[in-house]
Amino acid sequence: MLEPIPAGAYIYPMTMLTRLLAPAALLVASLLPAGAAPIPLDAISDYMNGMRTAESKFTQVNADGSISTGTLYIKRPGRMRFEYDPPEEALVIAGAGAVAIFDPKSNGGPETYGLNRTPLKLILDDNMDLSRANMVTGHREEGPSTVLRAQDPEHPEYGNIELVFTGGPQEGAPVELRQWVVTDEAGSQTTVILGELQTGVNLGDSLFSIRRETARRGGN
Repeated sequence: MLEPIPAGAYIYPMTMLTRLLAPAALLVASLLPAGAAPIPLDAISDYMNGMRTAESKFTQVNADGSISTGTLYIKRPGRMRFEYDPPEEALVIAGAGAVAIFDPKSNGGPETYGLNRTPLKLILDDNMDLSRANMVTGHREEGPSTVLRAQDPEHPEYGNIELVFTGGPQEGAPVELRQWVVTDEAGSQTTVILGELQTGVNLGDSLFSIRRETARRGGN
C-alpha cells in the first residue's frame, strides 16, 4: 500500500514532476478580432465532464528548456499516464489518489505523493465544477483560444493550472482541450501541448495501476 508522503518530503518529488511533465508560449497565435468572447464556463465544464477517457500524443517543454514527447492517457476520475518516447525512459502514473514517478535510474520504488497536491487533480476530478468560489482565477480570450486558469479553492498554495481550449459557440465548433500549463507551489511552470485528442477510447485500468507497474519493475 502506498504510504502518504510527509509534508517535508513533498518538494523533491514535485520538483521531479516539474522536470518530467518551463514556461512556453500558447499553442496558437492571436487571430480573432479584439474583444471576442471566451468560451463560457458552463460549456467548458460540460466538455470536461463529458470526457471520461482520452488519448493523445504530447509535446512537453521541460523546466531546463529540453523537450520531451510521448503519449498521454486519461481516464477520469483520477487517472492519467505519461509514457515518454525513447530515449526518455521515465513514466508518470496518476491513480488510486497518488502520483508516481518511475525513474529507471533509481534502484528503489517510484517517488509518490498525493494527487490532491497537484493542480492536475482539477482536471481529473469526477466533476469539474467551475462555479465553485475562488476556483477560477482567470478566464480570457487569447486569439482563437480560451485560456482558463483554475486552482483548488481550498488549497491555492498548491499552485494552479492554465487550460487552453479552442472551438466553442463563438466558433461554431466543438470545444477542444489543446494545452495546459501547470504552475506548482514553488512557481515553476510546465507546459504540455496536446496533439489530436481522441476521446471515448477504451483504456484498461491496468494502465493506471501504480502497484502493478511497481511489481513489474521488481519494486516493493
